[in-house]
Amino acid sequence: MPRATKDAPAKSAGKKAAPARKSRGKKAVLDKFLEGQLAQLESERANYLHQAESLQAEADSLTEDREPGDVQFDEESGEGDTLAVERERDLALSAQARAAIEQIDLAIEKIHSGTYGQCEKCGTAIPKERLKALPHASLCVKCKSGGLGLR
Repeated sequence: MPRATKDAPAKSAGKKAAPARKSRGKKAVLDKFLEGQLAQLESERANYLHQAESLQAEADSLTEDREPGDVQFDEESGEGDTLAVERERDLALSAQARAAIEQIDLAIEKIHSGTYGQCEKCGTAIPKERLKALPHASLCVKCKSGGLGLR
């Protein structure tokens, strides 16, 4: 059995190395797959952030010239104010985008800590095909389909 040294700890037989390894500069060394996943996650994060901010700005602009509780009930606007409905929709979509950003941030953190691709429920490896399709997946297909988890 190999002997552990200060720079190279002994590897136990049958145990796989973590996909991201820490180097001396505290920055994770990523393989090609993880680099691609990180780039995809960062791109998705930027898109969701843009969506969240523009939807929030649109919701805010709908209420700039209106007083709180200023709702019209006339023949032209129907039984309620469509601007209020649009604002609520924009706020809900903005919140969904921000929730996706949180999931993406967790996945990025996992890449850097070396735990990316492990199911949070059962601990098994999430297949690369699933991670390619949904880079911020936190559950394997079996755990996701067996319960009401997020992703």
